[in-house]
Amino acid sequence: MDNIFKDLDTQNSLASLSEEHSIYIQQLLTCVEIGKALTSTFNMDQILVIILKRLSELIKAKNWTLFLLDPNAQELYFEVVVGLDKRSLSDVRIQLGEGIAGTVALTGEPILVPEVKHDSRFTNRVDDLTGFVTHSLICLPLKMQGSVIGVIEIVNPEDMSIFQDNFMPLLSVLADYVAIAIHNSRNYRKIESLSITDDVTGYYNTRFMHQHLDQLLYHEQEVSLVFLDLDDFKEVVDKHGHLLGSKILGEAAVVIASRLGDEDRLVRYGGDEFVIILPLQDKHVAFDKVVEIRKALAAASFLQDDGLKVKVTASFGIANYPSDAADKKELLQLADNSLYRSKDLGKNSITVA
Repeated sequence: MDNIFKDLDTQNSLASLSEEHSIYIQQLLTCVEIGKALTSTFNMDQILVIILKRLSELIKAKNWTLFLLDPNAQELYFEVVVGLDKRSLSDVRIQLGEGIAGTVALTGEPILVPEVKHDSRFTNRVDDLTGFVTHSLICLPLKMQGSVIGVIEIVNPEDMSIFQDNFMPLLSVLADYVAIAIHNSRNYRKIESLSITDDVTGYYNTRFMHQHLDQLLYHEQEVSLVFLDLDDFKEVVDKHGHLLGSKILGEAAVVIASRLGDEDRLVRYGGDEFVIILPLQDKHVAFDKVVEIRKALAAASFLQDDGLKVKVTASFGIANYPSDAADKKELLQLADNSLYRSKDLGKNSITVA
């Protein structure tokens, strides 16, 4: 009889070990899948959704929240929310030190709370806004190079054993994965932005112009194109020097951009020449907008911070796809030709193809 009980104990122990082994394998596989996701895309929205989906499969919970830290305001905002309507939280900000998430962001240390009603740091501000009821949560800092860049919360996990200490190494690895994903995505955005940004004005460069026009014309969207350059700018540079000349270009770009809509794009084409891309706008709309830009440039005084009041005017050429041009090359050529007709007519004027 004793041997029978020993056999049963052995079988139970083996079953328990087998179950633990299965869970361990599942955790490793999830880590591998998340690792693959890190190299699948540099789009932060996509990669965070992928990672949180994998995490939610591994650790069942009612709600997952990813906060990112605004480095300027030094407050957390909701970046990804699983289990709640993010729209109700879009304007909510969490101050450093506020609640569990704010405390983790401030200290850089994880906090595990099996029962929030027993923790004085917990605040129910988000619960009151959403109608959600938080019972327990795990809050992990997201760090890069020792600095907190965000916080991830697992709210109301189904398996309370996750609060045990032996789960912390896994949770730390997962938090590191999320932090790496965010860091990589941000670096990619910076590099991408630099590749399409003009150094002098801070607006777009010709590389962006070609990419954007290719995309617009591929979808056969109407687009008006404006070429402009500053009149007699060589004389301005000869008088004030190249450094102040570049500063005028930057100030002029700001004046031009102030008259553009959200979907319009300003490009520094080269030298003192600019291109304005006006999607879904015919030549009549484009002409009216250019009239306002011409007036604004003529009325502006540049280099006032340097104790000067430099006056500059500009000449413009407008062409439209598809009414004037059949492709990008022809559109650029027609707008450029129209600009030079304006210069021939006496400058500070507008010519339409």
